[in-house]
Amino acid sequence: MKHWTMATLAALMIATGADARVARWTPAWGSSQVRIEGANAERITKAGPLTIRQTVRLTATGKVVRLRVSNVAGTTPLHIGAASIGAAMPGQDMVASPRVVTFDGAGEVTVPPGAELYSDEIPLSVTAGGDVAVSLYFPEAVATPTGHSGARATTFLSAGNATASASLPDAQKIGGWWALSDIDVGDAAQSATIVTIGDSITDGYGIKDDSNTRWPDDFARRLATTPATRRFSVVNAGIGGNRVLLDGIGPNLMARFDRDVIARPGVTHAILLEGVNDLGVLTRDHPVDAATHRAIVRAITGAYRQLAERAHAHGIRLVVGTITPFQGNDYYHPGPEIEADRQAINAFIRTSGLFDGVVDFDRVVRDPARPDRLAPPYDSGDHLHPSREGYRVMADAVPLSLFVTPRR
Repeated sequence: MKHWTMATLAALMIATGADARVARWTPAWGSSQVRIEGANAERITKAGPLTIRQTVRLTATGKVVRLRVSNVAGTTPLHIGAASIGAAMPGQDMVASPRVVTFDGAGEVTVPPGAELYSDEIPLSVTAGGDVAVSLYFPEAVATPTGHSGARATTFLSAGNATASASLPDAQKIGGWWALSDIDVGDAAQSATIVTIGDSITDGYGIKDDSNTRWPDDFARRLATTPATRRFSVVNAGIGGNRVLLDGIGPNLMARFDRDVIARPGVTHAILLEGVNDLGVLTRDHPVDAATHRAIVRAITGAYRQLAERAHAHGIRLVVGTITPFQGNDYYHPGPEIEADRQAINAFIRTSGLFDGVVDFDRVVRDPARPDRLAPPYDSGDHLHPSREGYRVMADAVPLSLFVTPRR
């Protein structure tokens, strides 16, 4: 066995290009990437050189950050001509002392189709619960925009390269996050990460823009104010309209689980809440027979089983939430057969013993008098998505004991 001296180790690190400045990265924010379509995407694809400034709330504290930029939905290379990051306030275009972001020492980068790339380390002090704005300059029109349309936050578009500007007086307001999948903090005070993965209920459909009142936001605040769980950051991997089994808005849950959960550094737990869209779409346009109902229950519960095995293979604990009621929803107009499917899946979640924890979201938001429906105080009005108070009680329903018990 060779015995290395410190001088020898240092020389080896220099020779191999090793970088010992940051020993550990903690995801402080992230979003699930999809191809963005619609009016805002058309503006991006048709515009000339432009800067997009997007604000996000972090869940980790430290002095060094890095970005992960994304072109996972792109079919052509994505050229980012410049980038910056700095402290910000939600809903405002102001950035305090924007820091230049580099990639392998260069101020620009080209992201291959289907790929994501990390930036260099950026010296920037950040705190859990604080906001930063990331500005990306696109010198050419973006052919197939990648990002996250359900940002529930104000994003700004400005002509030309405005990444170094503290404010954008002529900016237009647009929705979404664009070409940005993660912000990590180096050697953060938080040493572990929980990913909440699901559909529009996890993505926060219906909240007021810039309010940061999704249930994962409230859950992150609970973790941060409880001494036993302060070591956790939270990443929200919700996608509106997402399904467990089939693609819709974004890839299906089975296809995206590795990228959105396993591939992120430091993930120790995932909280899964998904399945309502699979059930809703099944009978939205026409009824189906009893065999088809039985088949979707088997398929969804089988998918949960597969996800548990995949998570456990990587040392990640999987916590699963029961599917919340949606009888009365005018888009899916579910009948009693779909309600029976939901009950069967929830019974499996509660009793299978496959998971490292269960969050009974169904129990806390359902109407005791009509348990196939959301309770009125927790109903946003569409009988599918929770209200602001509904999201709060969902966050409160997650047992913090799941994250302080020894890992098996």
